[in-house]
Amino acid sequence: MSNCGLDFGTSNTTLGTIVGNVPVLAVLETGHTTIPSAIFYEVDGAVVIGRKAIEAYVDGAPGRLMRSLKSVLGTALIDETTKLGRERTSFRDVIAYYLGAVKRRAEQATGRELCNLVHGRPVHFVDNDPAADRKAEQTLRGIAQDIGFADVTFQFEPIAAALDYERQIACEEIALIADIGGGTSDFSIVRLSPERHSQIDRRADILANDGVRVGGTDFDRQLSLGAVMPLLGYRSAMKRAGLDVPSGYFHDLATWANINRMYEQKVMSEVRQVRQEVRQPELLDRLVRVLQEQRGHTLAMEIEEAKIALSDARRANIPLGWIQPDLDVDITRTELVSHTRQLAARIGARIKICLEQAQLDAGEIDAVFLTGGSVQLPHVRKAITAMVPSARTVDGDTFGAVGKGLTIEAERRYGPAA
Repeated sequence: MSNCGLDFGTSNTTLGTIVGNVPVLAVLETGHTTIPSAIFYEVDGAVVIGRKAIEAYVDGAPGRLMRSLKSVLGTALIDETTKLGRERTSFRDVIAYYLGAVKRRAEQATGRELCNLVHGRPVHFVDNDPAADRKAEQTLRGIAQDIGFADVTFQFEPIAAALDYERQIACEEIALIADIGGGTSDFSIVRLSPERHSQIDRRADILANDGVRVGGTDFDRQLSLGAVMPLLGYRSAMKRAGLDVPSGYFHDLATWANINRMYEQKVMSEVRQVRQEVRQPELLDRLVRVLQEQRGHTLAMEIEEAKIALSDARRANIPLGWIQPDLDVDITRTELVSHTRQLAARIGARIKICLEQAQLDAGEIDAVFLTGGSVQLPHVRKAITAMVPSARTVDGDTFGAVGKGLTIEAERRYGPAA
């Protein structure tokens, strides 16, 4: 039997165990310790997860792709069912299947039965809603127990990242930990040192802990709404003066967790009816094509890839020729910043709240430790570092720091594996 730390992320998932007193992430797919939080239900009943799920969808296999599974926690969607072939399945069961498959893969990779779990969680699953936040954690706990974990506890993801960072420092410091993931942005201010690293109870060292439900998928959505959805009819005019095409269709199509809603027959019928009443039906024809071919995720993936490309490049292309020839869109980093500036500002503002909680001035922060995929966006990075300008910036393992920290915490809570 063994202990483990599980970082179930909106975009990617990792699971770690201790090997030779060192946290090691299990290989969950060939050559990869991270696995996309994605699942594909084939029409013949087969189910695949991770990169193979995305590949099946991209290759045009008949079936249904689901991504950003974590984002339904704490929302009404978790209690709803979704159509998979001729059956309807709850979102809770979808998450349980995915995490159960991850657990089995990790057990096969490590040769251990995984029994005790420290589960990562954002500081807030849902902003300003303690009841929904508690429900989200309870749901995850129940799922973890259902798939075979005997003991399940939780740790905040930025605290876990702090434990991973603490392994590399040589003297005491106060660090701001910024974990900007796919669904949430989480922050902790923690007192760290080599001596403190061996202590089990670290509550006194946590000076502040806060977060906001803003992450990489929100940047995807805003980029989609700003640069792509207008080409499909978003904010275009109806024939009736003063009215625009209903915006809800486009917001759902731009939101990873809601894309599959758009494939329902009722929605398709509504969109076709709206098309008859718009001034530019050719725009709605593009929307109809995306829905008929059930390629909303194709669109979302292309937008996500452009966003990632703009982390390094000044310009990126969103290939939309599959919707209509010569419909490709060029997007610049300046345009990305324009569409998502408010999101970056909300992330930066949360740091001010953490400093107030900790009763510290910005100059008292020695280091800012960055992890999570969205810290690669230059304007997000700038929004964070500008709040603590005198702190040195340390880049952590983008997708592995939280999982390794949760693994360290599991060993502390449960002791060496039996």
